[in-house]
Amino acid sequence: MKKRVLSSILAGVLAVSVFAGCGSKTEDNSQAAADNSTTPATEAAAEESAEAAGGTVESKGTIKVAASATPHAEILAAAKPILAEQGWDLEVTEFDDYVLPNEVVESGEMDANYFQHVPYLDSFNEEKGTHLVEVGKIHYEPFGIYPGTKSSLDDIADGDVIAVPNDTTNEARALLLLQDNGIITLKDGAGLEATVNDIAENPYNVEIQELAAESVARVADEVAYVVLNGNYALQAGFSVAKDALAYEKSDSEAAKTYVNVIAVKEGNENSDKIKALVDVLKSDEIKDFINEKYDGAVIPFDDSTDTEEAAAEETDSKDTDSKDEAKEDAAEENAEATEAAEDAE
Repeated sequence: MKKRVLSSILAGVLAVSVFAGCGSKTEDNSQAAADNSTTPATEAAAEESAEAAGGTVESKGTIKVAASATPHAEILAAAKPILAEQGWDLEVTEFDDYVLPNEVVESGEMDANYFQHVPYLDSFNEEKGTHLVEVGKIHYEPFGIYPGTKSSLDDIADGDVIAVPNDTTNEARALLLLQDNGIITLKDGAGLEATVNDIAENPYNVEIQELAAESVARVADEVAYVVLNGNYALQAGFSVAKDALAYEKSDSEAAKTYVNVIAVKEGNENSDKIKALVDVLKSDEIKDFINEKYDGAVIPFDDSTDTEEAAAEETDSKDTDSKDEAKEDAAEENAEATEAAEDAE
């Protein structure tokens, strides 16, 4: 009887040991799978996928860009996979103001920014003592007058309030657009530095309400009209083509002046990452994306405009030089003829 009980106990112990061993082995295998999830088979599959996608791309580094949400960050999102194919990892940080994107590039925290035009960049450098430079002209956004409480400029009345951006260059741009539409008249020569103090004539006695650019659209239900930057108009749900009561034309000097650019800290203009970024943003793929997505509210900048202007200036310069040389030759010939006549006498 004792032998039979002892045999039963030993059998039970062995059974428990077997099950415990299986459990331990399963846990070890699970841990091994977690620690090394890529097996030779999955590695081979990954290699095949890479080959099907055009081969393994060597990593070249990260490009950090500060941008406004719309349309800049959206355009950069379209550029990201194209840059990835070249080995660049594009990281975009969105900002909703016009100061921090420049500060983070100046400090070196970001490689570049994409949100501003050259007049604002120059003004910022002068005011803040920063050292930022433009490296690529990408697109422009027609500035527009949009409905507030009134849906037509024909309805403008005495004392109406019009909200405009309060930063130096954008306020001037807004005032020039109001002038182009007969609402105000600015002093001669005010140009791109115009402020409300430069209003010479105000036949409707409109009140110009100056606000931070990001706040203008928010008061649309409180004022007669709002004058908006293109990106803030998009964020507010406006379309230049459908909603603007008036806007800058594509061939206007303002549109050419206020093209949105990629800016970097001085000294980084020729880095490989910046060249790659600009090249992709100026590619046909991105131009097509912009045209299809924004329906005229955002327009790719055509470098041929600058090229044509530069060529025209160069031609004018050559013509002037040729005329000067011809005059000099004629003068020399006259002097030689005079000397010959005097010698003959």
